[in-house]
Amino acid sequence: MARIAIGSDHAGYDLKAHLVEFLTQHGHEVDDQGTHSTESVDYPEICAGVGRSVVAGDADWGIVLGGSGQGEQLAANKVRGVRAALCNCLYTAGMARLHNDANVLSMGGRVVGTGLAEAIVTTFAATEFEGGRHQRRVDQITALESNF
Repeated sequence: MARIAIGSDHAGYDLKAHLVEFLTQHGHEVDDQGTHSTESVDYPEICAGVGRSVVAGDADWGIVLGGSGQGEQLAANKVRGVRAALCNCLYTAGMARLHNDANVLSMGGRVVGTGLAEAIVTTFAATEFEGGRHQRRVDQITALESNF
């Protein structure tokens, strides 16, 4: 089973709480980095913290959640080594892992319901990076980080 870091803003809190329970019930070790209520909170540092946990090797992969998941994905992607993907459907969840070796999953709590979110997480977790020609592209994405 995996070690998963998870974080959200207030809009993603309910879905995060649900996924923490879902993941724990499926044997995963979950590091809940907040927020811990529906009270308004700024998400960038929470999402960057999830990304830092993944890059440091303290988590195998991460999940960030917000209303749409857009800002959370952007914040996580500011951490060097993070490849966060916004996946509000099964296809993008699979492709994010298969072709892009994504290591942080972003979703919108106002976009997906709990059942679909469970299926997205399951797909993301079960899909392995294909490598091959995709490795070359991931390496090119990683190389872009050295420019900043």
